[in-house]
Amino acid sequence: MTSTITPDPSASAVISVEEQHFNDLIDADSRIEPRDWMPEGYRKSLVRQISQHAHSEIIGMQPESNWITRAPSLKRKAILMAKVQDEAGHGLYLYSAAQTLGATRDDMTDALIAGKARYSSIFNYPTPSWADMGSIGWLVDGAAICNQVPLCRASYGPYGRAMVRICKEESFHQRQGFEILLELMQGTEEQRQMAQDSVNRWYWPALMMFGPPDDDSPNSAQSMAWKIKRHSNDELRQRFVNMLVPQAAVLGITLPDPELHFNEDTQQWDLGVIDWTEFHEVLAGRGPNNAQRLQRRRDAHDNGAWVREAAAAYARKQSARTKEMAAS
Repeated sequence: MTSTITPDPSASAVISVEEQHFNDLIDADSRIEPRDWMPEGYRKSLVRQISQHAHSEIIGMQPESNWITRAPSLKRKAILMAKVQDEAGHGLYLYSAAQTLGATRDDMTDALIAGKARYSSIFNYPTPSWADMGSIGWLVDGAAICNQVPLCRASYGPYGRAMVRICKEESFHQRQGFEILLELMQGTEEQRQMAQDSVNRWYWPALMMFGPPDDDSPNSAQSMAWKIKRHSNDELRQRFVNMLVPQAAVLGITLPDPELHFNEDTQQWDLGVIDWTEFHEVLAGRGPNNAQRLQRRRDAHDNGAWVREAAAAYARKQSARTKEMAAS
């Protein structure tokens, strides 16, 4: 079988038996497991993508946890608390998947709090109103679902399996956000304006979540060749917009894109020009809340040091006790 995989630059010109087996698994749309041989480039690409995904879930808890104590009802507080807990779990699943590739939790955490690791740019925006909880659910989690459902079929087994549960929970989050906006749009004029203002602020950053245009995405092509990703950034973004338009009509929300129009030839919705300057500014650490988000993560890490130390001491004690019992 002739492999379609782009040669790993770290590999030699002669394909080894292990590499050929890897290529055959990819070509057969099968799964690579942790003990299987894999090119170093494949491993590094997965560690980068999975750890960034995990960081995004952990940082993404902050914009919403800010509203738990201020949610308008006990029911809303309970739902929002459950959602934030889900996101913590998503980070755990993903960090665990990255660890199967040889990355350590400490190294990934250190890279995040040092500002060396990236996470989704969307989580560097403020949440000044309750309607933002609706927009995050509908737009941000909706974009996440569109991007992550194909990852359930990722060629690396632990990543794909982790995504199955994550996507189920994200689906709940998206419906929760839609319901918040729907209730606001059926309320007073002030509530409707709050919802519309929130969508106006979150719409474009949500479209940027899929990453830069395909021509400006250096890792996308190789990730698709390795079947880590299944669709390009632009293709996923287009799918998302096609999904949003009819949902916005149900809500009575206006999407803030005056150039948005239906293309009869492609039978898809053509969107306006995205301001990629803003995207790169936020990625470079100059977004509205970059410094605040990272500082809070650092503070939480420092304040939780005693918990990690206590857990490590308990594990050592249990290990010593087990050895003593085995020796007696």
